[in-house]
Amino acid sequence: MKIAVLPARGGSKRIPRKNIKDFCGKPMIAWSIEVAKAADLFDHIIVSTDDSEIADKSIEYGAEVPFIRPAELSDDFTGTNEVIAHTVRWAIEQGWPVSSVCCIYPAAPFIQIDDLKQGLEELENGGWDYVFPATDFSASIFKSLRQLENGGIEMFFPENYTKRNQDLPMALQDAAQFYWGRKDAWLEGKKFFNGETYAVKIPAWRVQDIDTPDDWARAEIIHKAILEKNMNK
Repeated sequence: MKIAVLPARGGSKRIPRKNIKDFCGKPMIAWSIEVAKAADLFDHIIVSTDDSEIADKSIEYGAEVPFIRPAELSDDFTGTNEVIAHTVRWAIEQGWPVSSVCCIYPAAPFIQIDDLKQGLEELENGGWDYVFPATDFSASIFKSLRQLENGGIEMFFPENYTKRNQDLPMALQDAAQFYWGRKDAWLEGKKFFNGETYAVKIPAWRVQDIDTPDDWARAEIIHKAILEKNMNK
Protein backbone atom coordinates (compact mmCIF):
# COMPACT_ATOMS: atom_id res chain seq x y z
CA MET A 1 0.00 0.00 0.00
CA LYS A 2 1.21 3.47 -0.90
CA ILE A 3 0.05 6.51 1.03
CA ALA A 4 0.65 10.25 0.66
CA VAL A 5 0.98 12.43 3.76
CA LEU A 6 0.69 16.21 3.64
CA PRO A 7 2.12 17.82 6.83
CA ALA A 8 0.06 21.01 7.21
CA ARG A 9 0.08 22.65 10.60
CA GLY A 10 -1.81 25.87 11.23
CA GLY A 11 0.95 27.97 12.79
CA SER A 12 2.69 29.47 9.78
CA LYS A 13 4.48 32.62 10.94
CA ARG A 14 5.89 34.45 7.91
CA ILE A 15 2.77 33.96 5.73
CA PRO A 16 -0.23 33.62 8.08
CA ARG A 17 -2.63 30.76 7.18
CA LYS A 18 -0.24 29.88 4.36
CA ASN A 19 -1.59 26.39 3.73
CA ILE A 20 -5.14 27.57 3.03
CA LYS A 21 -4.46 31.09 1.76
CA ASP A 22 -5.88 31.64 -1.73
CA PHE A 23 -3.30 30.83 -4.40
CA CYS A 24 -4.42 31.34 -7.99
CA GLY A 25 -8.05 30.75 -7.10
CA LYS A 26 -7.75 27.81 -4.68
CA PRO A 27 -6.46 27.22 -1.16
CA MET A 28 -2.74 26.55 -1.43
CA ILE A 29 -3.06 22.99 -0.13
CA ALA A 30 -5.66 22.16 -2.80
CA TRP A 31 -3.01 22.16 -5.55
CA SER A 32 -0.96 19.45 -3.81
CA ILE A 33 -4.03 17.37 -2.99
CA GLU A 34 -5.35 17.50 -6.55
CA VAL A 35 -2.01 16.46 -8.07
CA ALA A 36 -1.74 13.58 -5.58
CA LYS A 37 -5.24 12.41 -6.57
CA ALA A 38 -4.61 12.78 -10.30
CA ALA A 39 -1.36 10.81 -10.08
CA ASP A 40 -3.40 7.68 -9.23
CA LEU A 41 -0.54 6.29 -7.16
CA PHE A 42 -1.95 6.38 -3.65
CA ASP A 43 -4.37 4.21 -1.72
CA HIS A 44 -4.83 7.03 0.80
CA ILE A 45 -4.02 10.76 0.79
CA ILE A 46 -3.81 11.94 4.39
CA VAL A 47 -3.39 15.46 5.71
CA SER A 48 -1.69 15.62 9.11
CA THR A 49 -2.81 18.87 10.74
CA ASP A 50 -3.55 20.41 14.10
CA ASP A 51 -5.94 22.95 12.57
CA SER A 52 -9.68 22.39 12.05
CA GLU A 53 -9.96 24.88 9.16
CA ILE A 54 -7.11 23.19 7.29
CA ALA A 55 -8.79 19.84 7.98
CA ASP A 56 -12.11 21.07 6.52
CA LYS A 57 -10.47 22.49 3.38
CA SER A 58 -8.44 19.32 2.88
CA ILE A 59 -11.53 17.13 3.06
CA GLU A 60 -13.34 19.48 0.68
CA TYR A 61 -10.65 18.87 -1.95
CA GLY A 62 -10.60 15.11 -1.50
CA ALA A 63 -8.01 14.28 1.15
CA GLU A 64 -8.53 12.31 4.36
CA VAL A 65 -8.04 13.79 7.83
CA PRO A 66 -8.56 10.76 10.08
CA PHE A 67 -6.94 12.33 13.16
CA ILE A 68 -5.84 15.69 14.54
CA ARG A 69 -2.08 15.92 14.93
CA PRO A 70 -0.95 16.01 18.58
CA ALA A 71 0.20 19.35 19.95
CA GLU A 72 3.69 18.00 20.71
CA LEU A 73 4.17 17.40 16.97
CA SER A 74 2.84 20.81 15.93
CA ASP A 75 5.43 23.29 17.20
CA ASP A 76 8.13 25.19 15.32
CA PHE A 77 10.80 22.61 16.12
CA THR A 78 9.17 19.35 15.04
CA GLY A 79 10.78 17.93 11.91
CA THR A 80 9.08 16.51 8.85
CA ASN A 81 10.34 13.01 9.58
CA GLU A 82 8.66 12.92 13.00
CA VAL A 83 5.31 14.00 11.53
CA ILE A 84 5.40 11.43 8.73
CA ALA A 85 6.51 8.66 11.11
CA HIS A 86 3.56 9.47 13.36
CA THR A 87 1.17 8.99 10.43
CA VAL A 88 2.89 5.77 9.36
CA ARG A 89 2.52 4.34 12.88
CA TRP A 90 -1.14 5.33 12.89
CA ALA A 91 -1.70 3.62 9.52
CA ILE A 92 -0.01 0.43 10.73
CA GLU A 93 -2.25 0.44 13.81
CA GLN A 94 -5.25 0.46 11.45
CA GLY A 95 -3.92 -2.71 9.84
CA TRP A 96 -2.88 -1.04 6.59
CA PRO A 97 -0.09 -2.94 4.74
CA VAL A 98 1.98 0.18 4.16
CA SER A 99 5.03 -0.19 1.91
CA SER A 100 5.93 3.27 0.53
CA VAL A 101 5.04 6.71 1.88
CA CYS A 102 5.27 10.03 0.05
CA CYS A 103 5.49 13.23 2.05
CA ILE A 104 3.97 15.96 -0.12
CA TYR A 105 4.33 19.51 1.08
CA PRO A 106 1.09 21.50 1.15
CA ALA A 107 2.75 24.61 -0.27
CA ALA A 108 4.14 22.98 -3.42
CA PRO A 109 1.98 24.25 -6.29
CA PHE A 110 4.59 23.33 -8.92
CA ILE A 111 4.51 19.61 -8.10
CA GLN A 112 4.05 17.44 -11.20
CA ILE A 113 2.51 14.00 -11.68
CA ASP A 114 5.42 12.79 -13.83
CA ASP A 115 7.90 13.72 -11.09
CA LEU A 116 5.92 11.74 -8.51
CA LYS A 117 5.81 8.73 -10.82
CA GLN A 118 9.52 8.91 -11.57
CA GLY A 119 10.25 9.24 -7.87
CA LEU A 120 8.28 6.10 -7.07
CA GLU A 121 9.97 4.19 -9.87
CA GLU A 122 13.42 5.14 -8.56
CA LEU A 123 12.43 4.21 -5.00
CA GLU A 124 11.14 0.79 -5.99
CA ASN A 125 13.89 -0.10 -8.47
CA GLY A 126 16.93 1.64 -7.03
CA GLY A 127 17.02 0.38 -3.46
CA TRP A 128 17.06 3.93 -2.06
CA ASP A 129 15.71 5.02 1.34
CA TYR A 130 14.27 8.23 -0.09
CA VAL A 131 13.75 9.92 -3.46
CA PHE A 132 13.07 13.63 -3.88
CA PRO A 133 13.13 16.30 -6.64
CA ALA A 134 16.11 18.65 -6.89
CA THR A 135 17.52 21.25 -9.24
CA ASP A 136 20.85 22.96 -9.91
CA PHE A 137 21.76 26.13 -8.06
CA SER A 138 21.72 29.12 -10.39
CA ALA A 139 25.35 29.89 -9.49
CA SER A 140 28.15 27.86 -7.92
CA ILE A 141 27.84 27.79 -4.14
CA PHE A 142 31.61 27.25 -4.01
CA LYS A 143 32.12 30.88 -5.08
CA SER A 144 29.53 32.28 -2.66
CA LEU A 145 30.21 35.36 -0.54
CA ARG A 146 29.45 36.43 3.02
CA GLN A 147 29.26 39.82 4.66
CA LEU A 148 31.41 40.49 7.72
CA GLU A 149 30.34 42.46 10.80
CA ASN A 150 32.22 45.53 9.53
CA GLY A 151 30.35 45.42 6.21
CA GLY A 152 33.20 43.92 4.21
CA ILE A 153 32.82 40.94 1.89
CA GLU A 154 34.85 37.74 1.74
CA MET A 155 34.50 34.34 0.07
CA PHE A 156 33.28 31.33 2.00
CA PHE A 157 35.79 29.26 0.00
CA PRO A 158 38.70 31.59 -0.92
CA GLU A 159 40.65 28.65 -2.31
CA ASN A 160 38.26 28.72 -5.29
CA TYR A 161 38.95 32.35 -6.24
CA THR A 162 40.79 31.54 -9.45
CA LYS A 163 38.83 28.41 -10.39
CA ARG A 164 36.27 28.36 -13.19
CA ASN A 165 32.68 27.50 -12.32
CA GLN A 166 32.76 24.50 -14.66
CA ASP A 167 35.72 23.09 -12.74
CA LEU A 168 33.89 23.11 -9.40
CA PRO A 169 31.57 20.36 -8.12
CA MET A 170 27.92 20.53 -9.12
CA ALA A 171 25.60 21.43 -6.24
CA LEU A 172 21.91 20.59 -6.03
CA GLN A 173 19.03 22.37 -4.30
CA ASP A 174 16.13 20.53 -2.66
CA ALA A 175 12.96 21.50 -4.56
CA ALA A 176 10.93 21.13 -1.32
CA GLN A 177 7.99 19.46 -3.06
CA PHE A 178 7.90 15.82 -1.99
CA TYR A 179 9.88 12.95 -0.49
CA TRP A 180 9.16 9.36 -1.37
CA GLY A 181 10.39 7.03 1.36
CA ARG A 182 10.29 3.41 2.37
CA LYS A 183 8.10 2.71 5.39
CA ASP A 184 11.05 1.57 7.51
CA ALA A 185 13.15 4.61 6.59
CA TRP A 186 10.45 6.91 8.00
CA LEU A 187 9.91 4.78 11.10
CA GLU A 188 13.62 4.52 11.83
CA GLY A 189 14.07 8.27 11.42
CA LYS A 190 16.75 7.93 8.77
CA LYS A 191 18.10 11.27 7.60
CA PHE A 192 17.08 12.40 4.12
CA PHE A 193 20.51 13.16 2.68
CA ASN A 194 22.57 10.25 3.98
CA GLY A 195 23.97 8.85 0.75
CA GLU A 196 20.99 6.51 0.41
CA THR A 197 18.80 9.20 -1.17
CA TYR A 198 18.25 9.74 -4.91
CA ALA A 199 17.41 13.04 -6.59
CA VAL A 200 15.01 13.36 -9.52
CA LYS A 201 16.32 16.34 -11.48
CA ILE A 202 13.74 19.00 -12.42
CA PRO A 203 14.22 22.40 -14.14
CA ALA A 204 14.94 25.43 -11.98
CA TRP A 205 11.93 27.35 -13.29
CA ARG A 206 9.68 24.84 -11.50
CA VAL A 207 11.31 25.42 -8.11
CA GLN A 208 10.35 28.25 -5.76
CA ASP A 209 10.48 28.42 -1.98
CA ILE A 210 7.37 30.20 -0.69
CA ASP A 211 8.34 31.70 2.66
CA THR A 212 7.74 35.44 2.19
CA PRO A 213 5.09 37.62 0.52
CA ASP A 214 7.58 38.30 -2.29
CA ASP A 215 8.06 34.55 -2.79
CA TRP A 216 4.28 34.17 -2.92
CA ALA A 217 3.84 36.83 -5.59
CA ARG A 218 6.62 35.34 -7.74
CA ALA A 219 5.17 31.85 -7.35
CA GLU A 220 1.73 32.98 -8.53
CA ILE A 221 3.26 34.51 -11.67
CA ILE A 222 5.17 31.31 -12.43
CA HIS A 223 2.18 29.10 -11.69
CA LYS A 224 -0.11 31.03 -14.01
CA ALA A 225 2.50 30.73 -16.77
CA ILE A 226 2.71 26.95 -16.20
CA LEU A 227 -1.08 26.60 -16.36
CA GLU A 228 -1.21 28.62 -19.58
CA LYS A 229 1.62 26.53 -21.08
CA ASN A 230 -0.20 23.28 -20.21
CA MET A 231 -3.47 24.52 -21.70
CA ASN A 232 -1.76 25.39 -24.99
CA LYS A 233 -0.17 21.96 -25.45
